[in-house]
Amino acid sequence: MNAFFNSLRATLKNGSTLTQLLYLNVAIFVVVKLSLVILMLFGVDASAWMTYIEMPASWSILWHRPWSLFTYMFLHLELFHVLFNMLCLYWFGKLFLNFFSQKQLVGLYLLGGLGGALLYFGAYNSFPYFASSVNNSYLLGASASIMAIILAVATMSPNYTIRLFLIGDIRMKYFAGITVLISVLSVAGENAGGEFAHLGGALVGFVYAYLLKRGTDLTTPLNRVIDWFVNLFKRQPSIRVTKSRRQKAPKSDAEYNQTRAQKEQKIDKILDKIKRSGYDSLTDSEKQYLFEQGQSL
Repeated sequence: MNAFFNSLRATLKNGSTLTQLLYLNVAIFVVVKLSLVILMLFGVDASAWMTYIEMPASWSILWHRPWSLFTYMFLHLELFHVLFNMLCLYWFGKLFLNFFSQKQLVGLYLLGGLGGALLYFGAYNSFPYFASSVNNSYLLGASASIMAIILAVATMSPNYTIRLFLIGDIRMKYFAGITVLISVLSVAGENAGGEFAHLGGALVGFVYAYLLKRGTDLTTPLNRVIDWFVNLFKRQPSIRVTKSRRQKAPKSDAEYNQTRAQKEQKIDKILDKIKRSGYDSLTDSEKQYLFEQGQSL
């Protein structure tokens, strides 16, 4: 048993950010479900406690629980819900990492969740249809974040082909379009709030990839905050000062700018090739170069 937990801890610590996101969602699901069982056995109403980590539609409640803007996107209460979302996160997260870095995955997961929460909140406080239920409506789940990941991949490489069970091969732009259309049509259903969140996440994913192609990475400020917060809890290693007899002369500004321009030009050519012919048209060296540059962001 100790070996199992040690292996689990090592995977969580040293695994990819995708693995850590999956573990975090599953761990929260298990902890929450166990807490609900314990509260039920002691005759405590668990519904009141749950509203503190779900995303409320009411401004008067959200004002006192701003953390719920983040906690809701890691929260699942039903086994099928968490299972389906984690399968989607794993599948499309792996695909996402073919075009983006691991830090960008975490950043977009959070931004997509925030976008979903804001559109959900705006819809429930704007449309008269929801006026009677706004004070009792709450949002939970990672679906908005996953939608952002799907749309980012579809925007970056619209002709990339995936294979779906019982459907066959389909290009990402069609898959993403169908997924968005289903959410639009389902707004009239029982899960209207969830569908608005899906659409908010999808919008964030599209805007993110669109701007990234033009040189603006919306996840950079958020990832800087995350890095600062994580570094607070890291033990700083001691610094050894060593002397070297020979040091490589630093590059001049002109040399640095020339190298950077060459890299950007090569990346642009690869992205143009993906746009024209899809990711599969890249050579192995082009795929490796794109991956290495994404890791360095």
